[in-house]
Amino acid sequence: MISVNDFIPSKYMHLVENGNFQWSAPSNIALVKYWGKKDNQIPANPSVSFTLNNCKTITKLAFAKKDISTALNVKGNNFSFDLLFEGQPKEDFKPKIQKFLERIEIYLPFLKDYHFTIDTENTFPHSSGIASSASGMAALAMNLMSLEKVLNPEMTEEYFYQKASLLARLGSGSACRSVKGQVVVWGNHTNISGSSDLFGVEFPNAIHANFKNFQDTILLVDKGEKQVSSTIGHDLMHNHPFAERRFAQAHENLDQLISIFESGNLEEFIKIVESEALTLHAMMMTSMPYFILMKPNTLEIINAIWKFRNETKIPVCFTLDAGANVHVLYPENVAETVLQFIKNELVGYCQNGQYICDEIGNGAVLI
Repeated sequence: MISVNDFIPSKYMHLVENGNFQWSAPSNIALVKYWGKKDNQIPANPSVSFTLNNCKTITKLAFAKKDISTALNVKGNNFSFDLLFEGQPKEDFKPKIQKFLERIEIYLPFLKDYHFTIDTENTFPHSSGIASSASGMAALAMNLMSLEKVLNPEMTEEYFYQKASLLARLGSGSACRSVKGQVVVWGNHTNISGSSDLFGVEFPNAIHANFKNFQDTILLVDKGEKQVSSTIGHDLMHNHPFAERRFAQAHENLDQLISIFESGNLEEFIKIVESEALTLHAMMMTSMPYFILMKPNTLEIINAIWKFRNETKIPVCFTLDAGANVHVLYPENVAETVLQFIKNELVGYCQNGQYICDEIGNGAVLI
């Protein structure tokens, strides 16, 4: 079994003074939710997600080796970086990056040797429940791994992507599912070969054609910052009265999805996905302190989707992250009809009528 020690390098064979890389990494939407974690960003239960295509973070990382005088002074013994978000300095993001670098230094011991300029932008609203931390940390991890690959060109592609996912996880748990693959599993699960708590893996089993090019239209009910940060939400699972049953349920639902993905049974897929979404919010409503993350328009949308599905028998469903926005999931072959339904009946519940059309993607891309 792979351990974290396998990702701690012994010695680098090459040196590089300066350079830059640019990666894009997508967000992802969990079908079986990760909610609750142990130390070091280890999930309390396994999860599985669709990787998105259009909702992504694009990050350019420029690096320059510190000179000897800089390296010898006190500041030189610390991490050194500038952070730009959409071209402007973003001081309030810096503590999260600082914490990330501290967590991953053991795996990338060259970090204090360089000054970094991190220039990042999103194709979607930040902090609005579309997992911007997942795409952001995944994009940064890919850039850092590109630098390590220059220092250690012998590394294999498998090692590169596993370690990138491991690093991303230490920035934001769900970020490990944004590195590679259309359907990604994170967390040890008995019946999924290669699954790991340390990094996300491409779903290794058969996936029916019904799930190819699956669509995700994200209805922006509330574009403001989330009411509760994911970190606080996960922490609320400690001593939660229903936590152990919830963790067991996630294993059971993932087991069911293995056969559902193979058979293409959309009716059973819908049951699992919608139940998982509502369970996530139920956990927040029954924690102490308790929170309601949905808005009135979230419920209006859910009820409208149920009514439409019952009347038309079209296999469209919803899922939610830890916020008010609604992800509308449906196969590509019904896209025209579902998009018309969204425009006619659901857009009015969105903030400023805004929504994002997305679909399954393939993970991070070097630009």
